[in-house]
Amino acid sequence: MKTHFETPEEIRYQIWKELGRASQDRHHAWRTPVFATASANGFVNARTVVLRRVDAVAGVLEIYTDRRSEKVADLAHRPRAQFVFWSDRLHWQLRVTVTASVATEGPYVQTLWQSVKQSPAARDYLGAEAPGALLDADRATAAVLSDETHFAVVSGTVIEMDWLELARDNHRRAKLTAETWAWLKP
Repeated sequence: MKTHFETPEEIRYQIWKELGRASQDRHHAWRTPVFATASANGFVNARTVVLRRVDAVAGVLEIYTDRRSEKVADLAHRPRAQFVFWSDRLHWQLRVTVTASVATEGPYVQTLWQSVKQSPAARDYLGAEAPGALLDADRATAAVLSDETHFAVVSGTVIEMDWLELARDNHRRAKLTAETWAWLKP
């Protein structure tokens, strides 16, 4: 497989191809990026998430979350976030800055929930306690489930990407938007 791409068009195409593969292949290095948000008190919150869907044409990355999670509160305050991906196979780091929106209801969310609720992941969105809630020792390993779903979809519309390729002879870095490309000093 070719891993060294020369032109901005080749690199851009390959970035979106890898993102698309990552949303489908649970073993892909980009399947679980770091997702960073800013809280109302100015702290940065970063956590690993699962990339669920990629729309290269619209420039959108999606993840699922509990609507009571800290990331949802952060995005309500400041709807900007950043994904950070690393691929050891490609020797690529990709930082993707997005404008994020959170959907908790509607036909699209319900359609996704219908497939998620058939999987073991459904428990993540049915917990009686919100993510990060303190638990006593008796409940530390046994989740208490509720009948209400707390499923939400976070959609990030790409503002820009910062791509870095680490190579023995020459590192390369570029900043790209939907319309632009600029080479940067690595």
